Amino acid sequence: MNLPNRLTVLRVILIPFFVAVLITDVFGEYSKWVALSIFVIASLTDLADGKIARKYNLVTNFGKFMDPLADKLLVCSALICLTGLHRLPSWIVCIIIAREFIISGFRLIASDNGVVIAASMWGKVKTTVQMIMVILLIADLPGRAWEITEQIFIWAALILTVISLFDYILKNKEVLKN
Repeated sequence: MNLPNRLTVLRVILIPFFVAVLITDVFGEYSKWVALSIFVIASLTDLADGKIARKYNLVTNFGKFMDPLADKLLVCSALICLTGLHRLPSWIVCIIIAREFIISGFRLIASDNGVVIAASMWGKVKTTVQMIMVILLIADLPGRAWEITEQIFIWAALILTVISLFDYILKNKEVLKN
């Protein structure tokens, strides 16, 4: 297994630790900061694995499939936790997770037809904005400017989620025809 794929697997391994720390007080008043650190580290593995894979020509079908799945698992886990912590409305989380299930199903259909659908630019931007949104919501700093910034990222993440869904479907509609 090459380094980019190991980083992807590491991201998946970090998820239960992130969730446990975020939803418990295991580190007392520092729990949210420890959870935030784990989330940031996991998010940075996403950036690193892609750059390394492209730079050193280490792109694999495993990476094309698992990298977006690891992102979905990380972000969706965070969103569900943030809903439980009353930091994010459940209807927004439902839309985002529904999109992830639709795209995952779409990728499975493509895979059955021997086609691997890599992440699109819209999907990558969506994931980046979602990760920034999660960071802002976990940090939960005081102040009106912070609240406005959080709201901007929540709405941007929601809009990009919908745009990226339509982009995937339109670009890969042939998969559904087969």
